[in-house]
Amino acid sequence: MNVAALVSGGVDSSVVVHQLKEQGINPDLFYIRIGMEDENGYMGCSAEEDIEIASFIAKKYGLKLEVVSLQQEYWDQVVAYTIDAVRKGLTPNPDVMCNRLIKFGSFIDKYGDGFDQVATGHYAQHVFENDKHWLATAPDPVKDQTDFLAQITYKQLSKIIFPIGYLYKHEVRALADKAQLPSAKRKDSQGICFLGKINYNDFIKRFLGTKTGLIVELETGKILGKHQGFWFHTIGQRKGLGLSGGPWYVTRKDHEANVVYVSQGFDVEAQYGREIPLDDIHWISGSPWPEIGADGVEVSFKIRHTPEFAQGRLYREGKGFRVVSDQKIQGIAPGQYGVLYDTQHRICYGSGVIRI
Repeated sequence: MNVAALVSGGVDSSVVVHQLKEQGINPDLFYIRIGMEDENGYMGCSAEEDIEIASFIAKKYGLKLEVVSLQQEYWDQVVAYTIDAVRKGLTPNPDVMCNRLIKFGSFIDKYGDGFDQVATGHYAQHVFENDKHWLATAPDPVKDQTDFLAQITYKQLSKIIFPIGYLYKHEVRALADKAQLPSAKRKDSQGICFLGKINYNDFIKRFLGTKTGLIVELETGKILGKHQGFWFHTIGQRKGLGLSGGPWYVTRKDHEANVVYVSQGFDVEAQYGREIPLDDIHWISGSPWPEIGADGVEVSFKIRHTPEFAQGRLYREGKGFRVVSDQKIQGIAPGQYGVLYDTQHRICYGSGVIRI
């Protein structure tokens, strides 16, 4: 079996290689260069340390490593999507698009023809049941990454394997330590997929600049302060507002007037909602329901990357859908992805974009 393994220099992808070798598989290793570097080196996302560790892993296991560049594809697709969403006052999720368009899109299109499978270090599982491929959650609820994979296509899923998806993070680090891998103690990357070590606000500032606007209390209309552009703020944000007498939370944005609305206190009604309208739902393996009647269907869902699932019912609504949650949900932001699961929190069905 011919397997391509995507390596990053981190502990997860290093253990992927180790696990494949333990199974008697000799994968070809690929490091995807996607850092946001321009001709002036502005972004400063050096990949040298990552490549050095990936090279060590390749040498340790007697494997071939190829460094491939998909930087232009990132600029044209993921970066363009992110900037466009932020400019419209939406909350983008570059990691979701990164997986669909680049790691499993452009990479498979350009380099995947000669391989039966593509292995990655995502915490997720690929199951085959009832003659279909399904994306399933990892047992580690903190590390599960199915929400970031909820826009991949069925064709992509059919080719992807997750060799560490059944493990907990501490088990992955233990395996790395036992195998004496240099990434065993390396910290996990916290950055957005394509930003590397670059600060998110610095990135947004470069493309959208600054524009002074008002911070207004939602309930009273009282002007509390000023901001440098609504695009630096997200629904539910608490830190970085520079307001006294808090806590204050961003509850709404008016992108046309460049006004950021805030409310005080975590339990204010304005921050919560039960209804989540979804457009452009993408079913990874097709809709699990032949039809959805007037009573809707039970689902579990997430609107952000957290270990917890929320419960609710999914209804048809014109050309779109609407999730009505059993409990109030904080920080429902247009542009985010609402990710849908079965009620047992096992199968990730897909996701839709939260509309205004």
